[in-house]
Amino acid sequence: MRFDPPLEEARLLRRYKRFLADIETASGELLTIHCPNTGSMLNCISEGCRVWFSRSNDPKRKLPGTWEIGETPHGRLACINTARANGLIEEALRAGLISELAGFSALRREVPYGVERSRVDFCLEYASGVAFVEVKSVTLGFADSAVAAFPDARTERGAKHLRELAALARSGVRAVQLYCVNLSGIEAVRAAEEIDPAYAAALRDAVQAGVEVLAYGVDISPQGIEVVRRLEVLLT
Repeated sequence: MRFDPPLEEARLLRRYKRFLADIETASGELLTIHCPNTGSMLNCISEGCRVWFSRSNDPKRKLPGTWEIGETPHGRLACINTARANGLIEEALRAGLISELAGFSALRREVPYGVERSRVDFCLEYASGVAFVEVKSVTLGFADSAVAAFPDARTERGAKHLRELAALARSGVRAVQLYCVNLSGIEAVRAAEEIDPAYAAALRDAVQAGVEVLAYGVDISPQGIEVVRRLEVLLT
């Protein structure tokens, strides 16, 4: 995924009302831009940190740009735009970079499924059947640790998706939980049980039901983001 033109650098003044961020560009321009992340962004941002944003020339937009990348308090880069995760994973799937899911003949997005009225991120078709793939964007990191965690706040929706995947697996359908770790300097990912024990329990139940759990990391820069490597998943 390339940014064209490359992202512009600025300094974060504050993030507020979940969807808004005030920034100051290198030239001293003060802007209010869209923050496309509804989560807590725990350990992901701090006032005064460097940020990178895409600027829009659309006269119909209320805000002039979108916050894409932030520098964390631990010196990592994080893609804070959660909407990017599915696009990144689709690029990687079509390029065959996710070896565990290679060889599909068709890819569909946002397919309705399950008893709780969910929509799966990807439905992949193979000669042997289908695979349902749920994607989660991970940005929660910690000082002096190469292990990231999900979620950064309680997520009933995330637990629901795991229940839906577990039901599929029990019925014999291939089901995959895939973590897109949008944070530099990470080697593994785990459930953030200290933040959401219900989600961690749902993940354990899903694994016992036969759900596959994968994690892939990305390279991040103002020029672009791409999926580059598989990461370890810690399920203890």
